[in-house]
This record gives sequence, structure tokens and C-alpha cells, in this order.
Amino acid sequence: MKTQLLIFSLTIFSILNTQAQATDSLELGNEEELNLDFEKLDGTIDFVEANAKINVPKGFKFIGKKDAKTILTDLWGNPEDETVFGLLVPDNFEIFGTTSWAYTITYEQMGYVKDEDAEDIDYSDLLKEQQKETLEANIERKKLGYEEFFLLGWASKPFYDKDRKVLHWAKELKFGTDSITTLNYNLRVLGRKGVILLNAVATMEDLPMIKSNVNAVLESFSYNEGFKYKDFDSKVDDVAAWTVGGLVAGKVLAKVGFWALIVKFWKFIAIGAIALFAGIKKFFFKSKNNEENETQNEDLNTNKDN
Repeated sequence: MKTQLLIFSLTIFSILNTQAQATDSLELGNEEELNLDFEKLDGTIDFVEANAKINVPKGFKFIGKKDAKTILTDLWGNPEDETVFGLLVPDNFEIFGTTSWAYTITYEQMGYVKDEDAEDIDYSDLLKEQQKETLEANIERKKLGYEEFFLLGWASKPFYDKDRKVLHWAKELKFGTDSITTLNYNLRVLGRKGVILLNAVATMEDLPMIKSNVNAVLESFSYNEGFKYKDFDSKVDDVAAWTVGGLVAGKVLAKVGFWALIVKFWKFIAIGAIALFAGIKKFFFKSKNNEENETQNEDLNTNKDN
């Protein structure tokens, strides 16, 4: 039995060590081992769909549409979304590591969004409404094969910067039974023809870091001349069906909450450990039962001999 236990223990150690090494290489952002070579750009990026430009801020890089889709959908397991223009990521971005967070960049040509209601919105009531809608959305998510998520509350209460024409808010989300909660930090940059949507895909632990660079990120986006918010012409331009309140409510591109870092490779070690230690328990109980049975059989044989 001791020999069996030693072999079993060495096997467990070997498997866990292999898992740990694989996980470490991923969490360190070793993309070369994964044969992933994403082009990370700086400088000025033309955002043609939005009639805008992105001057990649210091400390960040831009990842284009194709690579963004690979990261978001194929690697992180999020629903596919062809509207994503690209990702804005930290210089030290790691696909599976501690800096595996990014801003998704999209554009919605919905028309000119009026902002008169910005100061009249009851965000507490709006939160309750969205929590209810989130529960209803889980029905569809489950049909599509994605785990449920729950809106826990505002991570940062909605705020409208009337001078910049930018809307901020952040939500704390919980996916399935994850112990780490997810952060969706939302920025909406209003223009003459529509809205640029920036969603920070991160965990709640990243909130202070994201808040600290919000201004730099916002300043990097600018509409081209003639397409700024101030260029609105009521005689020829369309007015959006949504106001600022509607944007926060998530009625437009209601995938708010779909984006999340749902791939965390440290889980594999935890899952592997649980499975293996369950095997240990089973092994011990089986061995113990076998010993008890052997003892009982020996006692029976002894009684028969007597």
C-alpha cells in the first residue's frame, strides 16, 4: 500500500507541476509559445467609420480588428462582434496575465445624441431596471452556451462631462460562480453623426489603474473637422432616438456585460487540484475499506480454524 501511495503522490505532483508550468508561461504573457503574433501599433490611427482619429496615448498600443477578434472571441471566449474596430491595450499587455485588460473600440452611427436629460436621470432607479434586464438576458445567454452574469452595482456612478461631451460609467459584474468580479468601464464620446463606444474589459482589481488613465484615453480620440458634436446642423442631421440616459441604460449595443475576461488559466490548476485530491480521498477510503475487509476476512478465517 505504501508503494502505491508513493506512486500516486508522485503522479499528482508531476501533473500539478506540469499544469503550473503551462499556466505560468501563459500568465507571463508568453505569446510566442502560443504562436500568437499580434501587431501592436502606436501613432495616429484613422477611425474611418467614425470620421475620427485615434492618437494612441503614451503607455498604450492599438490592436486592429482581425487580431482583436482573435483575442476577444477565440482566446477569451466572448461572443463574436464584427462591430469592434480594435483594442487599446497597455504597453505590457498580456493575453492571459495580470495585465490582460483592454478597451474595446466600436462606433454606432445613431445620429446626434441630445444631452438635455443628463442631469435629470435617477441612476439608482436605472440600476434596478438594468439588474432586472440582466436576469432576463441570462435566458438568451444560456441558450447561446454562455454562462450567466449578474449586475452587482455601479463600480463608478454615471457622470456626463458636458464640456467634453463624454459620458462615463462603470459596472461591477459577476460571471457564473467566479470569485473575481468583472469590471465594465464605459466611455461614450458624442459626435455629430453618432457615438464612439469604449468599454474597458477588466477585473475590479484594475479599477484604480483604469481610472488613472481615463483622461489620457479620452484625449486620444478626436472627431475630424465637421463631425464634432458642435458641428450639428438641425436642418440636415439626424437626431438619435436615444438621449444620454438611453446610452447609460444600454439600449444601444446592449451587449454591455457580454465582454469579460472569462479565461483565467489559474482555474485549471484549481480544478486539477480538486479533481486529483478527490482522487486521493477516494484512494484512501478505498484502501481503508480494503484493509477493513481484509481484517474481517482474516478474523472469519481464524474463527473457522478454531
